[in-house]
Amino acid sequence: MRILQLTPGTGAYHCGGCLRDLALVRALRARGHDVTMVPLYLPIVNDAPVETSGTPVFLSGISVFLERKFRVPRWLDRVFSAPALLRASAKLAHLTTAKDLGESAVAMLTGAPPELDRLLDWLRTQPRFDVVCLSNSLLTGMARRLKQELRAPLVATLQGEDTFLDGLVEPYRARSWQLLAERSADVDRFIAVSRFFADLMRPRLHIAADRVSVVHNGIALEEFTPAALPPAAPTVGFLSRMHHDKGLGLLADAFAELNIPNARLRVAGAMTNADKPLVATVRRKLGDRVEFLPNIERDAKIAFLQSLNVLSVPTLYAEAFGLYVLESLACAVPVVQPRHGAFPELIESTGGGLLCEPNDSHSLAAALRELLADPARARELGQAGRAAVQEKFSVEKMAQSIETILLSA
Repeated sequence: MRILQLTPGTGAYHCGGCLRDLALVRALRARGHDVTMVPLYLPIVNDAPVETSGTPVFLSGISVFLERKFRVPRWLDRVFSAPALLRASAKLAHLTTAKDLGESAVAMLTGAPPELDRLLDWLRTQPRFDVVCLSNSLLTGMARRLKQELRAPLVATLQGEDTFLDGLVEPYRARSWQLLAERSADVDRFIAVSRFFADLMRPRLHIAADRVSVVHNGIALEEFTPAALPPAAPTVGFLSRMHHDKGLGLLADAFAELNIPNARLRVAGAMTNADKPLVATVRRKLGDRVEFLPNIERDAKIAFLQSLNVLSVPTLYAEAFGLYVLESLACAVPVVQPRHGAFPELIESTGGGLLCEPNDSHSLAAALRELLADPARARELGQAGRAAVQEKFSVEKMAQSIETILLSA
């Protein structure tokens, strides 16, 4: 099959959706498929070599923003699509107002931004695609024109769109959800990354059950291995964007309650300029008991996981999946996660950790203390989780399931 994969980039930090899409593209190519991966808005940032076949960035984030204010000439759109300029602009993303975000969301879901013409012009130069894959349903505004131009079925992934849309201010929140439900009719099949998220999005988008398939995310397992020796001191880890909604502040509060001598908190993951105030607050709260490793690459991430006794990313919202759960368990490190979103589903499937009450630092501290105080049980949960990830959550298994869906779309 010739597959077109359209994935938004962040320009400045790793994101779970990008990591999932890049792993899927590599696995589909390994299965013999010809996959063209096209970055949208901003360059894709990955913790391993990025495989986008040298394609340019389309629907430049700068042009999409300016187009709502002025008519941007096509030649200037090409200038604004330069990767270096886009990466620089990504670092200023926190300056975008709530109104700007709402207007941009509505504009993209309305379906015909002028920048889409540049993408279609480029796609016309490519050999015919058998199927088009959208990284998330927020891209469905372009679905109708893509299907008309490419004459190929269209498959969209459902992976965390609700958090962005529910965070918009009115009237853009309601209008965006209305538009998304309307545009979803142009999609042939949907792939949800968890049962939880499929059950959440089907009624919100008025999608029939037979149009949604659940395929859990998978990871490339080769380099994720357990540590040879346990950490010298009790160590709790956090691996995600260093953001309030990801629960970093909540984890810092819970860690402060532990009162375990020599215990350390290690924090790794994406850190943008907007996240620095929270990082400074946690640093002041915990002093030299906390260490920050921002924007680490794949090898450093694996070494980080191997340095932990337990990992926790206690998100304040119900997350659609959480790749870090798989990555931690692949290194035989158990997890403590809140009892909401996809986390109960993942803990049930892997047996690799404990659940705590959402948004409750006392419950989180109790679960962390339980594992830190019982290393034998922590090892047992970690080993069970590692075995389950190897059996059920490999990127090869994900690609095989998605291949079947794409062939039948």
